[in-house]
Parts: sequence; structure tokens; C-alpha cells
Amino acid sequence: MWRTLKSLWPYMWPEGRPDLRTRVVWASVYLVLAKLLTVGIPYFFKWATDALDGAHTAQQWLPLILTGAVTLVVAYNVARIVSVALNQLRDSLFASVGQHAVRVLAFKTFVHMHQLSLRFHLERRTGGLSRIIERGTKGIETIVRFTILNSVPTLLEFALTAAIFGFSYGWRYLAVVAVTVFAYGWFTIKASDWRIAIRREMNDSDTEANTKAIDSLLNFETVKYFGNETMEAERFDRSMARYEKAATQTWTSLGWLNFGQGVIFSAGMGLTMVMSAMEVRAGTQTLGDFVFINAMLMQLSVPLNFIGFVYREIRQGLTDMEEMFRLLRIREEVRDREGAPDLTVGQGSIRFEDVHFSYDADRPILKGVSFEVPAGKSVAIVGPSGAGKSTISRLLFRFYDVQSGRIMIDGQDIATVRQASVRAAIGIVPQDTVLFNDTIAYNIRYGRTEAAEDEVRRAAALAQVATFIETLPEGYDTMVGERGLKLSGGEKQRVAIARTILKSPPILVLDEATSALDTHTEQEIQSALQLVSRQRTTLTIAHRLSTIVDADEIIVLRAGTIVERGSHRALLAAGGLYAEMWTMQREASEAEEALRRAREADALGVIERRRPAGV
Repeated sequence: MWRTLKSLWPYMWPEGRPDLRTRVVWASVYLVLAKLLTVGIPYFFKWATDALDGAHTAQQWLPLILTGAVTLVVAYNVARIVSVALNQLRDSLFASVGQHAVRVLAFKTFVHMHQLSLRFHLERRTGGLSRIIERGTKGIETIVRFTILNSVPTLLEFALTAAIFGFSYGWRYLAVVAVTVFAYGWFTIKASDWRIAIRREMNDSDTEANTKAIDSLLNFETVKYFGNETMEAERFDRSMARYEKAATQTWTSLGWLNFGQGVIFSAGMGLTMVMSAMEVRAGTQTLGDFVFINAMLMQLSVPLNFIGFVYREIRQGLTDMEEMFRLLRIREEVRDREGAPDLTVGQGSIRFEDVHFSYDADRPILKGVSFEVPAGKSVAIVGPSGAGKSTISRLLFRFYDVQSGRIMIDGQDIATVRQASVRAAIGIVPQDTVLFNDTIAYNIRYGRTEAAEDEVRRAAALAQVATFIETLPEGYDTMVGERGLKLSGGEKQRVAIARTILKSPPILVLDEATSALDTHTEQEIQSALQLVSRQRTTLTIAHRLSTIVDADEIIVLRAGTIVERGSHRALLAAGGLYAEMWTMQREASEAEEALRRAREADALGVIERRRPAGV
């Protein structure tokens, strides 16, 4: 708890923001004034009662203007209005401080999420992560509202009330009030701790249900393909059933908490009132004293009744914030060195030198890989699934750091320069193109956000997607849908190519850019890719070997090592793994073509049989 509050304090007393610090100071002043006035309000009630009862001795020292009963009643109500005004002024001053803390922490968390490694994001649960951030930002508001704006004033009011009872009515009244407050607080904390465990179960169930819902909706098509709507609904309902049970227990336990609080406070208040009534009968107290004691205790009951809610909200807010601060404490796996320079790209040559890498220590992926892509040349990497092809592109973008060896661009080790400068020098057309749920123009301009409209249109034309865009009713302002699902695979790839053309990087990575497309679309996309890669250093990770026959060099990977390298013709002549893969793909392609022709022939035969005689 203290670590979380310590982490929050710099945002509540922000450095470099004297305006917010001034607000904190003035809000604190109004807080104290409001509480001093609050504990003074019952005195006006007491004096007014004594005045009406004829007992003037208690207020003889007051100015004459305040000795009248009517005047005291007016003063009582004016004091209440001023107290409310001070509290509202305090809240208004603190509002901007609290919201500034929320914005800064939410921004810091968002930036930090983008700085974490690819490994973290591959293992994350998107729905659960968004819930943690959402609850964390709300937790900040809770801590500001209840810790500073409620808890501190309540403690001050308790202290002032205790001082008044002890000074004015003796230690017996102070003892009863102190025991009542202690018992009330002890019971509230114990019951709230019990309820927090239930609340945590409710939160876990809520996170789990939200994660499953988002995961299911993101994979909507897959759910439909396999007809598993019922299964997904049942999984979601099981999580919601846990949530229902925990939520029911939360509300039931709240009833017991409120009942116990009522019993404790009523017992303490009843004992105090009996003591005062006996002293009024004995003549040692006035009727105003009896009313004053009742008013003070009733006034004290408001923050006391609130204390359970405040304690619960503070604990829950701290728990939610701790989850968010725990995210902020996760260190980036890939970090820039202190004072790292930017990558300086000339021709854009790439060199892997004895690179070893593994995602897990017991499962090596690359085992001493060395190769070079000369500036302006094209090198393709092929191999069976799991050979480590896509890992090479991730390492080149420095999503991970290698365990040993070096990756060089124009003679500079990418581990010694800023990550942002490395990624700025490389463009990629990935196998699975994911677009933002925005317009086509936005997704193309993502390659260079400051690009002008004519540059976006030129990039689209070079990517051979401009004609398609212009046929759409809204043109470049057409929304592509979640992950670009409103576009076909080929259209998405062309948008991705346009995005890379607009970025205009010296180095290009084609990561199985056409493997998910049909043969006809692949041929169309291939011509666009050849245009993009012209005069650029190009590293192609290929699944279909037909797309890389013109590469300057082909590297064949198997189990993380290079087993063959050379031109297409040389590798075929060698009769090794590449030739075997080529033969298998060619046979599969020929079988696919034969099947297509057979289907076309069958379709023509059906048409001929149905044609009327003589036609």
C-alpha cells in the first residue's frame, strides 16, 4: 500500500507544475477551514437551544448581535452553507490535480506498453490488459477522492471532536466516543478485508469474462467456420457465473457490514445520550448541551458511516493501481544503451555474423547463422516450417536482442544504435497484413504520417491499388473494418505495399508476403513487390519458391542452420533440400492446375448437355 502511495505522490505534487501545486496548497487550506467550521456548527445549535430555553449563561460572552435565538439559528444555517461552499471549493481545486495525475499515468502506461518487448505482447491477454489499465486509471481517481478529499478531513474531524468532548465534558464522554470510534473502525476494517477478497474474486471473474469475450469477437470468423458459437457462449457464461456468485456475495456482505456498523454506533451514541440526559436532570448540563452532544455525534456519524466505503474503495483503488504500477515496473527486454546514436544508413547493406538466438534457453532457434545482403541486392531465405525464417526478420527489426553474434547494417551493430532509427530504415510487407480500423488513406499514410494527399495517391498507384480504391463510393475515406476485414487478402496486401512505398526505406523485408494468396493474386502482387524492391536492399522470407527465382542469392535454412546457399539454378543443380522443396511445390502446383482444368471441363460438359438441340 505504501509503495503504491509513494509511486502516486509525484503525480499529486507534480514537478514543474507550480499551478497545480498552488491548487494543492489552497485545497488543503480550505479543507482545514471547512472542518473547523464543521465542528463549530453544533455550537450554534446548542446556543440557540439554550436561548430558547432561557439558559443564557452559556453564551453571555458572545457579541450582543449573536445572543438572540433567531440570530443564532440564522448563524447556524449560514455556517452550514459556508462549510458546504468550502468543501466544494476544495473539491474543485483538487479536480484538475487528480485528472492531471490520471492523464499522465494513463499516457505513461500506454507509452510503456509500446516499449515492452514483442515477447510480452505475444504472451499478453488483450482484454485483461485493457481492464487492468482501465481499473488502474479509475483507481487514481479513487485514491485522490477518498484519501485526500475524505480520509484526511475525517481524521481531522475525529481529532477535533475528541478534543471538544474531552475539554468540555470530561474524560468519560471522551472514553465512550473513543471506544465507539475504535470499535467501529476495527469492525469496518475486518469486515472490509473479508469483502475485499470477495471483490478480488469478482474482479478476476470480470477480467476473465472480458478476455474471453474480446478473444472470441476478434476471432469471429474462426468461431463461425467451426460453428462454435454455443461453446464460446458457454465459456463466457461460466466466467459470468463466477462473477454473479462473487457479486452476490459482495452485496450480501455489504448488508452485514452496514448492520454491524449501525449496532456499534447506536450503542455508543445511546450510552452518551443517557449520560447527558442524566446530567441535564441533575442540572449540571443545559438542554443545549444535550442537543450539542446529539448534534456532534450525528455529525460524526456521517464520516463514520462513510468510512467502510472509503476504506473499501481505497483498498480496491490501491489494488487496481498496484496492478498498473506492476505493469510499469516490467522492464523492457530490448533497451537502448545510454547515449546510443542513430543508425546512419548509406547503401543499406545487411550482415548477420554468427548469430545465435533462442526464445527459450532449452530451444535454440538460430545456431550460428552468417550471411550478407549487399547494398541494393536481393537475398531470399527459404526452408521448412520452424527453420527460423521469420525469426530473422524479427531480429533485424530488433524486436529481440541476439544471445551471441552481431547484426550489422552498413557496418553498424544494431544493438549499439537507437531502435527507432533501425526501424525507420526498414520497411516490411508481412504475410498477415493487419490494418487499423480506419480509412484506407489513414492506413497508407501510416507509413509516413506527415505525407501529403498526392503522395498517398502516388503510393497507391505504384502498389496497383489506386484503381480499386477509386471504384469505392467513399474512395480513400472508405473504412477498412476491424483488422481490415472489409478488404480481401490481395487488397490488404496492396495497401500494405503502398504503406511501405510511402515510407520509402532503404531496406525492405518481404516476410512471406504472398504465401496466403491465391496464384492469380500472387502474380499480381509480385509485380508490385518487384517495383517496390527495385534498387533497395531486399531480404525476402519466402514460402513459395516461385516468387524468389530471380533473387541474387537464396539461403536455405533447416533447424536454425544454413544448409545451402546460391542462385536458383545452382541450387536446383545441387539436388539438395532446395531442389526437393522445388519439386514438391511444382508437383503440388501442377496437381492444383490439373484439378482446376478438370473442373472447368466438367462445367463446360454440363453446359453442353443442357444446351437445347439445334442451338
